[in-house]
Amino acid sequence: MTSPHSYNSCEQVQSYFTLYPVPVAAALWCGIPAHQVNDHLKQANEVYRGVFALSYIKCLEPRCRAIHNAIDSAALPVCRERGIPVNDHVAPERRHVRREDLKAWIAKEFPDDKPAFLFDEIERKTHAAINIDTFRTLQADRDALKARIEKATEAYRNLIQECQAITSERDSLRKMVDDFTTKLQSTNVPSERSETTYQNIIAALLDYIAGNFPNVEKHQSFESEAKLIEAIDEHYRGYGGLSKSNLSRKFPEAKRNLLKR
Repeated sequence: MTSPHSYNSCEQVQSYFTLYPVPVAAALWCGIPAHQVNDHLKQANEVYRGVFALSYIKCLEPRCRAIHNAIDSAALPVCRERGIPVNDHVAPERRHVRREDLKAWIAKEFPDDKPAFLFDEIERKTHAAINIDTFRTLQADRDALKARIEKATEAYRNLIQECQAITSERDSLRKMVDDFTTKLQSTNVPSERSETTYQNIIAALLDYIAGNFPNVEKHQSFESEAKLIEAIDEHYRGYGGLSKSNLSRKFPEAKRNLLKR
């Protein structure tokens, strides 16, 4: 029977039992790739029992010393080659530390220094005062907020496009109205010849009402031209061009125009 994949997922358990000789742990802590550690350590000088130094990797010696000091002070559990923690003295050259013990010690003593061989990406980005669960919650909140911002940005773009379309349509309608108004005004404005014709007709009718035609008596309903203007203004109130002020101006213009002929 085939075992489920999850039965074979034991990296976390295996990492718990991973052992590092002190120089190896120090080299990995310095960032040396695991497959190059032995090559570098072969070139290192053992300046003290279990303490190695490399001229081009300045941190190797102090980190070796730091790990040994932690073991000596019982701050870091120590093992021999078999990986069983012991409480008695272990020779420096035989000292090994378990991965989880080393990780816990570095996290406590050097919270800002989280080497990649011990800490995953989330752990390296997490502040010492924030645990992983809190970090993941904050990360989820950030992702949700980012999604909302992207959605709001897209909505904003759509609104801008709609606004531009409405503005364009408004400008088009405004131009149509302006063109129509201009055309209407130009249509309603009489030509010079038509204006003269209208003025002559007005002047002739005024002469007729005033009795200035041969064999035509003055209209008895209007004592004067002013009375005629008042009657027209009152009877046609609200009609364009038939106000008292306009008639008072147009009638004299019409009569003057007729006298020019």
